Amino acid sequence: AKGLAARLDRRGAVVATVPLAAIAFETGSPSGLSIPGFDGALPDAVLVRSIAAGSFEAVTRRLGVLHAFAKLSIPVWNSAQAIERCVDKSMTTFILKNAGLPTPPTFAVEGLAMAEAVARRELPFTPLVLKPLFGAQGRGIRLIETLSDLPAEDEVNGVYYLQHYVPRPGPPFRDFRVFVCAGEVLAMMSRRGDDWITNVNRGAVPELVSGQVSLHGETELATLARAAAAAIGADFAGVDIVPSADGTLFVLEVNSMPAWSGLQSVVAVNIADAIADALLKFLADRTEAAAARPYRLTAPANS
Repeated sequence: AKGLAARLDRRGAVVATVPLAAIAFETGSPSGLSIPGFDGALPDAVLVRSIAAGSFEAVTRRLGVLHAFAKLSIPVWNSAQAIERCVDKSMTTFILKNAGLPTPPTFAVEGLAMAEAVARRELPFTPLVLKPLFGAQGRGIRLIETLSDLPAEDEVNGVYYLQHYVPRPGPPFRDFRVFVCAGEVLAMMSRRGDDWITNVNRGAVPELVSGQVSLHGETELATLARAAAAAIGADFAGVDIVPSADGTLFVLEVNSMPAWSGLQSVVAVNIADAIADALLKFLADRTEAAAARPYRLTAPANS
């Protein structure tokens, strides 16, 4: 958040980094919200970099704050709705499929009995990938090849998100991360790893997308990623795309609070600069008067 805040500050915006946990609902205030350091005023925009883990009640309230900003006509990048759609992998998959985008066959069920029923039906044809419904960076992902591979309910909070494994050549294995902002692709990378879970934090190596590492052109990847971000309603997003052994591309996930250090290490464009420019252009385009004054922004810290 600090790097992005610095880029906005250099462009004349007045930036306040505020944890969502510190923003209170307060019915006695003019807006119904109380934001530290704003003296009852509201920002011109809110840019969300992260929502820290917390109790169900705490996270729900923080998302409620973002919904409240939207109700007050304050632009929120990304909106609470987009964040909710991305955090819940089952909803992400539903939206991608509903939009006609290629995504692997997926099942999200409650209880071990229902998960076993899915596995009995699907495992004769393909392994399954079990992912935490809420999770990121490849943590908690398992390959399910037999019924006995399914974990107990208490290990997955009673929810089983099961997806057809996409077969691909390897090792090394590869997938793609495409970064979309304001409807345009800022940058993309290939991730190469010895493990089929190709997350950079699990040891995968980021590489430029080129003919040397990909049979797929940047235009094909960009088209899929833009469509996925638009379907979710994300202002900026990291879209994960995996190529199957037969060359078919599948959209796996859309991340509404993406990290970009790995991507930044292999591309020339400064991603933080590009996001700052896109947000300020969006605000300037909303009204001619907005372009003539500094903006007051909130960029929530870990909250």
